[in-house]
Amino acid sequence: MARETLKTLFHPYVTGTVDLPQPGSRIAFLGAEAGFVLPEGFVGEILAVQGLRPLFLKLEAARIAVTPTLPEGPFDGGLVLFSKHRGENENHVATLLRTVRAGGLVILAGGKEDGIQATRKRLLELGLHPEHMPKYHGVAVWFTVPEKADTLAARLERPAVLVENRFHAAPGMFSHDRVDEGSELLASRLPTDFDGNAADLGAGWGYLSAMLAEKSPATNRIDLFEADFAALEAAKANLAANCPDLQARFFWQDLTREEVKERYDLVIMNPPFHEGHAAEPGLGQAMIRAAAQAARLGGRLLLVANRGLPYEPLLGELFRESGELCRNARFKVLWARK
Repeated sequence: MARETLKTLFHPYVTGTVDLPQPGSRIAFLGAEAGFVLPEGFVGEILAVQGLRPLFLKLEAARIAVTPTLPEGPFDGGLVLFSKHRGENENHVATLLRTVRAGGLVILAGGKEDGIQATRKRLLELGLHPEHMPKYHGVAVWFTVPEKADTLAARLERPAVLVENRFHAAPGMFSHDRVDEGSELLASRLPTDFDGNAADLGAGWGYLSAMLAEKSPATNRIDLFEADFAALEAAKANLAANCPDLQARFFWQDLTREEVKERYDLVIMNPPFHEGHAAEPGLGQAMIRAAAQAARLGGRLLLVANRGLPYEPLLGELFRESGELCRNARFKVLWARK
């Protein structure tokens, strides 16, 4: 079921508190999710922007015009459905300040846990005089884009972070400001003599692929699979900068729904177990099934997981042999062979 906040987002239109878009107007909808119902009389053209592949596919299935990145403006108005990442939300607002024409309306919606009130206060500090309306367990916030809003956008946006002085990552990506402890533990157990083809499932901004390439310089190729379009683009840049001689390919893919076509000698991964706001351990299990499909006969899987996640029975079911390499206070590294 679509999030209640979708209804919050369109509520100012429904109540007539703000004017409906004019015929022919272009409205950019950042963080879009399927399931929204346009108010009666809404005749503007909505372009949904969604870089998370599972949500992108749902929008596509609903026959909504959708793209993973925002094309050039200008737009006549904008919408932002907040996620749990405050930095990403504020970057979305900054993007609309740059791409929505002066005088255009921007509406934001989110819950308390999304930082909507903190963003509203930040907009007040910037002098935008936002109005707001609570509804459906969320808050809608709206403002009119002023003239020369680029300066305000620059003050609001959160820049990309340089991790370990060599990897770039941006707010909204998994572990965007540091190397995740689980990935670090897995990196310490990657092979030093690997010379085949590898797949990095849920590759994020490319850390594990870079570590494998550095530890095993004879690696023939690494294919990176990632559902977050922006993270995959960051991975391309990070591998080009850190491993310029590595042969790599990049796939924007939802591994729980879209099949891996090739078979690999080695699969590495730090599978996610959250989807959107909710914890979903089944997501990690689906990733393990994808890994089992991707590994060739005799191929290996190396994965890291929170110690409490019960992945061992599934590994035993899907692979010829499996076990544990190591663990620390929070994580464990598991292995399996097809």
